[in-house]
Amino acid sequence: MKKILLAVDDTKGSKAAVNFSNFVCKCLNPDTVLLCYIEEYEGRSLMTANLPMSELSTLKEVLKGTDYKKKLDEKADAIIGFYRKTLEANGIKGIKPVVRMGHPAEEILRLAKEEGAEMIVMGSRGKRVSHRFMGSVSREIANNAEVPVLIVK
Repeated sequence: MKKILLAVDDTKGSKAAVNFSNFVCKCLNPDTVLLCYIEEYEGRSLMTANLPMSELSTLKEVLKGTDYKKKLDEKADAIIGFYRKTLEANGIKGIKPVVRMGHPAEEILRLAKEEGAEMIVMGSRGKRVSHRFMGSVSREIANNAEVPVLIVK
């Protein structure tokens, strides 16, 4: 396996996924680990849940250079940096950090396709507690990915 996409955020599920990825990466020895974080707008369910891509692109353009975007970028850098250090401390090499903005499931699936990832690894639940066993993002990725998906609880 040459490329694994590891999707992370600031939840316990991501910590579990990264810890398990240390084991997976040591066994599979991928050339590249795409360490992916998706920036979301606060209040996403109200503001962007039903926006088409063209309007979401416009919103992204409007936010460029704002303090709000700067804070989102700082958060993304902190999360990616934390997990990158964790993986590197365990001897994982070939880490490629990727930060995108948009709907998490759509962006993760798009990145996996664009980069030719052969597996997606992620936590089972994000911040929403409305789904008992699997969060809405992990469910959407599991249902729509063209490659194996490893969901870690």
